[in-house]
Order: sequence, then structure tokens, then C-alpha cells
Amino acid sequence: MRRHHRSAALTTAVLAGVLLAAGSGGKKSESGGTDAAGGKATTPRMTVAMVTHAAPGDTFWDLIRKGAQAAAAKDNIKLVYSSDPVAGNQANLVQNAIDQKVDGIALTAAKPDAMKEVVAQAKAAGIPVVGFNSGLDDWKELGMLEYFGQDENIAGQAFGERLNQQGAKHAVCVIQEQGQVALEARCAGLKKGFKGTTENVYVNGTDMPSVKSTLTAKLQKDSTIDRVVTLGAPIALTAVQSVRDAGSKAEVATFDLNRDLVGAIQGGDIQFAVDQQPYLQGYLSVDALWLYRTNGNVSGGGTAPVLTGPAFVTKDNVDTVAEFAKKGTR
Repeated sequence: MRRHHRSAALTTAVLAGVLLAAGSGGKKSESGGTDAAGGKATTPRMTVAMVTHAAPGDTFWDLIRKGAQAAAAKDNIKLVYSSDPVAGNQANLVQNAIDQKVDGIALTAAKPDAMKEVVAQAKAAGIPVVGFNSGLDDWKELGMLEYFGQDENIAGQAFGERLNQQGAKHAVCVIQEQGQVALEARCAGLKKGFKGTTENVYVNGTDMPSVKSTLTAKLQKDSTIDRVVTLGAPIALTAVQSVRDAGSKAEVATFDLNRDLVGAIQGGDIQFAVDQQPYLQGYLSVDALWLYRTNGNVSGGGTAPVLTGPAFVTKDNVDTVAEFAKKGTR
């Protein structure tokens, strides 16, 4: 298990309105956007690279990207987005951004060791780097300026406590990428907060038929499983199918949202979801680099992360979230 340092500083609050931005999916693209709420900055044009560990087809990252595009449009920024789920390849993308002499880099540190050298090179080149989404325990050690995201271990504990309230006894935590620090921290937190039995199940998140068959077999083999905990919306929706195919009575709950998952909560197929607000993560990461470059601002004072979650979405409040999901921002 990775270390998890806790302090009161981790409760840094974030209040931000939802800004709408045009955006589209895809692995690599270049976009600064044209529309922004509240006007557009007149500061000199900047170039910001956003480099993530997104896997192809994972709709979660569309929300990250839309938030980044909204901030870029407002701040007169040319946004260059790229992604690769393989840590070494992601590091190469960061190196490409350094070579292009961008004005700032926002990245995810799902595999922190792979980012150490390139973050150091960016700093040596005078390029500020902010982290978001993954790497909460490592961003300061890596030398990043700021961090925006969810404390995944704390979120996992809160998830487990909610399962306790529901009377759950046996949960499986489905990890779609082994060794990814944020995902591992969620399941570690779940195990800490849940009083029942917890076991991890590893699947290949880029192969949904395999995910479905693995979970179906697991549920058929062990009828005591009463909760399937997934760490992403596509996996959750697949888990619902596995529960049905296995004839299991297990309930499904998950981390993260997308439009289809919001509908599944409304329909009762998914119990609840933990929302880390990916749109907000993308927006704040890009906006932070503009603020630093233009006014020397550092959110959290450079010592504390800015938390964007966890927030629980249940059948009781999902209709409000659904309005934003229809617009593609939640």
C-alpha cells in the first residue's frame, strides 16, 4: 500500500461554477476553443500541454478535456491534449511538450516513477507543471506546482462507510489497471472503511468482453458477494450486465460518472456513484497555469492539494446532476 499523509490542509475547499465548452473525444488533438462564459482574457497567447494516462474509449476523460477546453477558451490559451495509458509513452508525450517549449504542462501521475525525470526536465526548462487526477501522494515530491483532484483513499473509506450503512457484507473491488496508484488507493480505502469482507479483482479495462466474463464467473462462483464496487463508469455498466448474467443478487456501486451511468442511477441499476468532478479538474489545471504565468498565483499555497471530491450521487440527487450530464459536463 502507498503512503497516505493526512493533514488539515487536505480540506482545501473549491467552489467553482460550471462552464460549458464545446469539445469532442479522441486520443490526441489541439484545441483552444472559441467560446467562454464571462469574457475572454486579453493576456498574451499561451500554449499549455495536457498529458493524461487515458485509455482509448474511456468517456471519463472527455469530461476532463471539456473542462480544460473551457478554461483555455477563457484564458486565451492554445491547448494541446495528448494521452497514453502506458506510463513510458505518457512520459514521452510530456518530453515532446518540453521540446516544443510550451508555457505550462498539466499531467496525471498514475505511475509517478515514470514522471519523475520529465517533470524535473520541465522545471529545468522553466516550464511550470501542475498535477491532477492521479498522484496526490507524489505531486510535491515530483516537484509539481499544484495538484487538483480527489483524495482517493479518503473517498474509498467514505464509500465503505456507506456500504456499512446499507448492511453490505461482502464486496469485490474491481481494478481495471493494476498498479495505477489512484485506483489502488480507492480499494485500499474501501477495505479500511468497510466492516465486511473486501477482495480485489483485477480486469483489463480496455477489453470489456473480458471484464464481463471475469466478473460473471466471479459472481457465479461466490453467491455471498452482495456488492460489486467498480472504479469507472464503463466498468460499472458492464458489471450490471455481469450481475444479470450470473443470476446474482449483488448490487453495483461505483466511482465516477458519465451520461449513461447517470441514467443507470435514475433507473436503479446502479446504487450510487462517487463524483470527483473531472470537468472541474481539467478546468482548474489549465486555469492554474494561466494564473501562475500572469499573476504568480499558486492554489493551495503549493503545500496542499485542491480537492474536487468526493461527492456522492444517489437516486435522491441524481436528477440535478443529470441536467449537467445532458450537456456533457458531468
